[in-house]
Amino acid sequence: MSLHTAFNTPEKEITDQSVIQLKGVSVRYHVPQERIPSFKEYAIRWIKGQINFQDFWALRDIDLEIGRGEVFGIIGPNGAGKSTLLKVVSRVLRPTAGNLRVRGRISPLLELGAGFDPELTGRENVYLNGAILGYSKQEIAERFDQIVEFAGLNEFINAPVRTYSTGMYARLGFSVATFKRPEILIVDEILGVGDAEFQTKSFERIQQFQGEGTTILLVSHSLDRVKEMCTRAVWLDHGKIVSLGSADNVVELYLQRTNQLESERLRSAPEETSEAPRRWGSQRIEICQVKITGEEGREQNIFQTGESLTLHMDYHAHEMVNFPNFGIAIHRQDGTLVTGPNTALASLELPSLVGKGKITYTIPNLPLLEGLYQFSVAIVNQGDTETFDYHDRLYPFRVINHNSAVKERYGLVTLNGEWRHNV
Repeated sequence: MSLHTAFNTPEKEITDQSVIQLKGVSVRYHVPQERIPSFKEYAIRWIKGQINFQDFWALRDIDLEIGRGEVFGIIGPNGAGKSTLLKVVSRVLRPTAGNLRVRGRISPLLELGAGFDPELTGRENVYLNGAILGYSKQEIAERFDQIVEFAGLNEFINAPVRTYSTGMYARLGFSVATFKRPEILIVDEILGVGDAEFQTKSFERIQQFQGEGTTILLVSHSLDRVKEMCTRAVWLDHGKIVSLGSADNVVELYLQRTNQLESERLRSAPEETSEAPRRWGSQRIEICQVKITGEEGREQNIFQTGESLTLHMDYHAHEMVNFPNFGIAIHRQDGTLVTGPNTALASLELPSLVGKGKITYTIPNLPLLEGLYQFSVAIVNQGDTETFDYHDRLYPFRVINHNSAVKERYGLVTLNGEWRHNV
């Protein structure tokens, strides 16, 4: 089937409940293997056949069917093919192979105001952008005041768009693209445009469309928003479908994989971030191994707020040392010290040590809020006048609040407090 036919398949071939179908859709880019500094040099090399291209598949064999009125989420890491998929559905981009069938008028919120002419006024660009989106001059005129009012640009509508701030530009683009309820709405991570008030208005408008039966395709890095809004979702990676199903299940699988990769990264050897030493001491007692485990005793580096965490220090005293003091410190990634407990402060008096042994420190209910943290570990003498071994912020771990009972978000720690209202 030709590409033209694939983009213009009669609507009767689409099932009654389906408005979007993709079968075997693939998109291939030809990427130059070397950087060419100017268009002139590119043209000369192209004529001479001196450009070597490498094929890059942004999408491979995508099969999807999206029903009428469905809110469908698309998730995945950067470069996974999410935006390319939306451009194909929006007919901005033709697939290299496969068939696409769409029934209904599409309103794509991909690059807001992409059709604006900066030398024209906001008023003129409303009509220009509306025409690009397929609306008649009469339709735009009937809703013009509402478009401007929603964008909050009454005082600036007759000024050239080049004088607009980035937020004003995006607000006008969003208002034009959504002034009329579309049959299919495509949203590519644009709910963060404008100020807080406009973000709320944007989200509420999309929710209104959802309630009125608009089919919505949503790309977002906010997994909570995908779970909140979407019934189904697809996880893309390197242009291929990894998982397709209910939004809750797909997001959970994606989070598991993301946490696994993050844990592997955290367990790898830490990179030197400065010329300052990361370890020092006389090493009369040496910390040989440090690991972090969870409640079940398995090694892990990602914890929920409120979970149990245990830090293990294996030591080797190369000679007899009397009354050593073991300690730890926890720093947030920005260098903020969270706490620094040690055995002396806990009144745990250790005997004289020689040979190998283990010290553990358990936090039964981790109070830290979301963020990246680092453990330091150390052994010093009783008077704190000699450092035997000090590992400075060498053991990272991450705290998340996904599906946690703790709803606090700001600061370092949860207080586990209770709110009450007495009348």
